[in-house]
Amino acid sequence: MRRASRERLEAIWQVVEREPGIRPGRIARKLGIPRSSVTRALPTLEEAGLLLGEDRKGRLWPWGRIK
Repeated sequence: MRRASRERLEAIWQVVEREPGIRPGRIARKLGIPRSSVTRALPTLEEAGLLLGEDRKGRLWPWGRIK
């Protein structure tokens, strides 16, 4: 499986930071990528130290960066 590029991960993170509570589908539309790419990138974001929370409605919230 191909891992998400650092640039794509950073772009996803920046969208969530600017729009807390955004859904993965909306992130995908803003970035012009498939929704599945956003969903698959979420564990990789955590591995990279960018923590997101997901509520019961599937909205994403930034928790912070681990250095």
